[in-house]
Amino acid sequence: MKQILVDLYSDTQSRPTEEMRQYMLQAEVGDEQRSEDPTTNLLIDKVATLLGKDTAIFLPSGTMCNEIAYRVHCEPGDEIILDKTSHTLHYEAGAPSALAGATTACLDGKNGIFNANQVHAAIRPISRHMPRSKLLSVENTANLGGGTIWPLEQINEVASVAKDNGLNTHLDGARLLNAVVGSGVSAKEFSASYDSVWIDLTKGLGAPVGAVLAGSESFIDRAWRFKHQFGGAMRQSGIIAAAGIYALDHHVDRLSDDHENAKLLGKIIQEIPNIKLEAEHIETNMVFFNVEKLGVSASEVATKLLEQGVRIGVFSEFVLRAVTYLDINTKNIEHAGAAIKKVLSKSITV
Repeated sequence: MKQILVDLYSDTQSRPTEEMRQYMLQAEVGDEQRSEDPTTNLLIDKVATLLGKDTAIFLPSGTMCNEIAYRVHCEPGDEIILDKTSHTLHYEAGAPSALAGATTACLDGKNGIFNANQVHAAIRPISRHMPRSKLLSVENTANLGGGTIWPLEQINEVASVAKDNGLNTHLDGARLLNAVVGSGVSAKEFSASYDSVWIDLTKGLGAPVGAVLAGSESFIDRAWRFKHQFGGAMRQSGIIAAAGIYALDHHVDRLSDDHENAKLLGKIIQEIPNIKLEAEHIETNMVFFNVEKLGVSASEVATKLLEQGVRIGVFSEFVLRAVTYLDINTKNIEHAGAAIKKVLSKSITV
């Protein structure tokens, strides 16, 4: 396979900077399971404050954050209300049912964002014959919606309907800080109406591993039990927690660079005849585009781009996704844009 010169497959491809690596080397460590790792403790305090919650727990992955939250909020047979494009529905190996025993009710949102009326309609009446509507789960930014940002009023409205009907609320904040930088709304404001919320330290923030789940004292106390049960216990985790601290101190504001690079790539792609961007506006670091009118499949395009040293993701028969992040600069975008133009110009059918 030809060398990958520009990797736009996902922001999960981001790598720790040299400065982050040096910071990790200096981390003070201890027994995390006994809450004696000072660096991990600093990280969870930092994130809890950022999100406006009582406390938090450091976990190996964002998927584990979602699934532990679901297990805390739900009993087997309970139902989770979420958008049809949710990450937990498509890319967590069926974990809501496997680990929490929960079913899902899918809403047909626009670009991953649904409204209060849809939530209200999805809540089941109390019946011994039906699943119990127990949790509303929201993803901000909405990944498969195109990296879209929830309007603050709307994210609060859907939570209000849920709470008025006795449901818990959970915020999948894998890219919440992209939403913060892209909107100017604080992470605390976005999280205020949600009982649990987490942020990913990898992706655009550039840490090599880890995510932090936050909530009330009682929620996190119960989350610790499932952390052990799901196999997420760690020892001297301060080494990787330090990467998260560095990322939060140095890599948040620069997310705006990723957003600008995504917009630049979108502009280049829009110049190609018969190409459609899936979202009306590129709001954060994702560019979804459709090649159906060219008479080629997304996988064919991705293969040809790989031959040009550019890797992007395939999300359906005709839709591809490119994602910008810490390691991608403007020159990379110009190179990728030129490669996309070259490949797609040869595929245009009249």
